[in-house]
Amino acid sequence: MKIKRISIWHIPLTSHETYYMAEGKTCATVETVVLSIETDCGRRGWGEACPIPHYLPAYARGIAPAVTDLAPVLLGADPIGPEAVMRQVDAHLQGHPYAKSPLDMALWDLTAQVASLPLYALLGGKHQADMPLYHSITCIAPDEMARIAGDAQKQGITQFQVKLGADRNWEADVARLSLVRETVGPGPLVYGDWNCGATQLDATRVGRAVAGLDIMLEQPCRTMAECAAVRAATGLPMKLDESAHDTASLLEGHRLGIMDAVALKLSKFGGVSAMRKARDLCLHLGARMCIEDTWGSDITTAAALHIGISTDPQRLLNVCDLSGYVGPRLDPNGPSRRNGRITAPEGAGLGVTPDPDLLGQADVIVE
Repeated sequence: MKIKRISIWHIPLTSHETYYMAEGKTCATVETVVLSIETDCGRRGWGEACPIPHYLPAYARGIAPAVTDLAPVLLGADPIGPEAVMRQVDAHLQGHPYAKSPLDMALWDLTAQVASLPLYALLGGKHQADMPLYHSITCIAPDEMARIAGDAQKQGITQFQVKLGADRNWEADVARLSLVRETVGPGPLVYGDWNCGATQLDATRVGRAVAGLDIMLEQPCRTMAECAAVRAATGLPMKLDESAHDTASLLEGHRLGIMDAVALKLSKFGGVSAMRKARDLCLHLGARMCIEDTWGSDITTAAALHIGISTDPQRLLNVCDLSGYVGPRLDPNGPSRRNGRITAPEGAGLGVTPDPDLLGQADVIVE
């Protein structure tokens, strides 16, 4: 089996509600990149990456040029055994993990299809029937955020990510966390996420103000050193996100004591191959994991769900149904949340196939 063609589409996804985050970051309509790898025997594997503008060093329109540059490595290669192919990809093009993520994802899709197995069977097997979801709450007025939390709780959600810092008002952030906690009551997980947008001072003031409310903090500051200082000053558990992107960063986060939990995102690490290694390292380090991606629809959601369901439930904090936050859905038959939980697809490979009428003609074809 050989790779004969790579096709790329750029699809706009619109959030059901605009997500406001610290430092003026928003997630309203963003462009997801869908990629397919076709073989000479008629099989097709799918991948997806959806960088959020101004969020991380990633650019949706940078993926197609990177894949085109990789044509000499990919065309004619045997797609079975993704890590061997990606080793050649890494030798040809250093860095750019977001551009490599959909390639690696599509290779794993093909490999699992050939094995006639769902992808999770190649990543450790199915460890549970379904997985807990968290619900991300856009940073708006505190009382409205509390209402959103209450509505999500009625749908079975027990973990709530409260976006903070959009108005650079630390007292408003205290109100956001306090009202959400009051609304959902004791027990559910509530964590405040600044997406690196807080100063060490403001994050410390917020943390100290809510220290008695059973709150976790998520990546308040841009550097790990600042996050560690906030952790030490507040005594609150911390989830690492933007700073976690490779083995070295995971080890450093663990050393600094700021990785009670960590977000593992496919396009940050460079695809399923790198995520599996990161997952296994976190199992060794003892960190709880949120397994997801930066943004996207059904293809990247499915890949994350396969990794999640093949992970020890004691170490899996949650997953995210990214496709449930946006429209249109690439595969309307993909998994959806039920009672605050979600499962992985059961078909061979990723188990999702985008609607060809939605995709239309490919924007870029490499052959």
